[in-house]
Amino acid sequence: MNIERSSLQMRARARAHAALGDPARLAIVDTLVLGDASPGEVGQQLGLPTNLVAHHVKVLQDAGLVTRARSEGDRRRTYLRLVPEVLASLTPPALDRADRVVFVCTHNSARSQLAAALWRDRVGGPAASAGTHPAQQVHPRAVKVAHRHGLAIDPAGTAHLADVVHDGDLVIAVCDNAHEDLAAPDAPVHPRLHWSVPDPVRVDTDAAFEAAYTDLADRITRLAPAVVPAQRHVK
Repeated sequence: MNIERSSLQMRARARAHAALGDPARLAIVDTLVLGDASPGEVGQQLGLPTNLVAHHVKVLQDAGLVTRARSEGDRRRTYLRLVPEVLASLTPPALDRADRVVFVCTHNSARSQLAAALWRDRVGGPAASAGTHPAQQVHPRAVKVAHRHGLAIDPAGTAHLADVVHDGDLVIAVCDNAHEDLAAPDAPVHPRLHWSVPDPVRVDTDAAFEAAYTDLADRITRLAPAVVPAQRHVK
């Protein structure tokens, strides 16, 4: 995408966000999500006076969120219709096509293992994990928290990123050390995303590993909608 086109899209998204920044306008949009309505019907449903409905509808129209069409019955009446594509544009765009998600940390013994297991369980797409300096085995507390949440992790299944990462992978560094090691220009792999998840091994308590699990689960929930369409496109 060229810079000029990207800038235009960003400005359009900013206008839509600004238009939705008023509670009344957001309520109007909510009213139109499932069906069309005349300005009068919107006013009656929301308890808004005619002049305020007219003002808010104009702002929504200028932002491209709402269109107005004349009734085929009573030609004096108009109906408002939501433009769903504009609402869809408010979410971050999908990432470039990815064959697989690979989570990388330093030792491939906790965070990256949990992230890959979570991705396979919650999203279902291809996922793997690796380390910049892999340990001999997965940390026992990582295996424990995974099992507590119904996830399967091979205790001996650590690997070096050079043996795992391939072209077409979406690489995500889930620790600061791995991200910084791979930020060098001559690094063999450059992560597309960085998740600064605190190292639970440093604290070495069940609570720390549970906190890392929760952090990763939340991040995966946010990332999945931007990645899954790309993976489906590959299939």
